[in-house]
Amino acid sequence: MIVVATEDFEVYHDVVAELRDRDAVFTTVEQGEPLPESASVLIVAADEVEGARAEYRESDGAQEEFEIVGAEPGDPRTAVEAALQLARGEDGQLVVGIDPGDRPGVAVLVGDTVIAAYHVPLADVGEIVREELDEAPDPIVRIGDGARLQGARLVDALGDVRVELVDETGTTPSLGAGASGMGDVLAAANIARRSGEVIEARDVDPTVGELRRIQVRSRDAGEDNRAIDEQLARRVASGEFTVEEALQEHRDD
Repeated sequence: MIVVATEDFEVYHDVVAELRDRDAVFTTVEQGEPLPESASVLIVAADEVEGARAEYRESDGAQEEFEIVGAEPGDPRTAVEAALQLARGEDGQLVVGIDPGDRPGVAVLVGDTVIAAYHVPLADVGEIVREELDEAPDPIVRIGDGARLQGARLVDALGDVRVELVDETGTTPSLGAGASGMGDVLAAANIARRSGEVIEARDVDPTVGELRRIQVRSRDAGEDNRAIDEQLARRVASGEFTVEEALQEHRDD
């Protein structure tokens, strides 16, 4: 995990903002406090690097299993990119877990450490995952076996990468108050930790119920309360059309 610990307010503010913009998983501690056991990269201000090295590596009981990155004021991007690269270089394979759906949860793990997480529309997942896998040696993408139609579209969008289909039973945790929206991301992290069956495609024929749900969505999305027909619903299920495109096709007919 990436840890930020600096007394420089400008550096702290900019580095934390940059990490959040990248959806990176990180934590912060007061300078001089013990680091979490999961710490793999420590970000401090550039002029604090030597002090941090002495504090954490040369004192009794020092923690040694992490790298130190110095951030220059006004240039958080360089430090964050270096920290993310180091985090991805931890011992262990890079694995992306995906909890499929209309808005999938995505978790990126190196070893057992979550280094990034996303909760984005289905159409954005392919590009995000390809960026996370860039230059990673032998990465794996693990997709939950629920939401069959969305899962099939994800497999098609990922192209030439090792994909495993994972039994997602029991991967969604119970959520407490204030954790709304986190369930899909946490499920994705749990999916990433399970091995599955290697697949190249998911050939699924939509069920009657799935087609009806697509037709209901089209009626709710349209302005004239009209649902698309079954043929168009099948084309939506296959990923050929979005619901909006199917509605336009329906109006044109």
